[in-house]
Amino acid sequence: MSTYQWRKSSFSANSSNCINVAVEWRKSSYSADAGNCVNVAASDRAVLLRESDDPDVILSTTPTALRAFIRGAKAGDFDRVQEG
Repeated sequence: MSTYQWRKSSFSANSSNCINVAVEWRKSSYSADAGNCVNVAASDRAVLLRESDDPDVILSTTPTALRAFIRGAKAGDFDRVQEG
């Protein structure tokens, strides 16, 4: 199920003449039917991620950086991070 949310553009500073952007949040296909889901909103320039239990905390990254992170995670590059 998709939901739209209006967000102020990060380029709009703190002035009253802001640009608002509609973000379409989608539940990740890897999230089961449980309440703790990952929500994703994407454009060609940014990928936004949030956890359904705390939707006000939003991570922002680029598609290229997220792709590199996922490749590294799949390759096991982060498996020993906590041991370090």
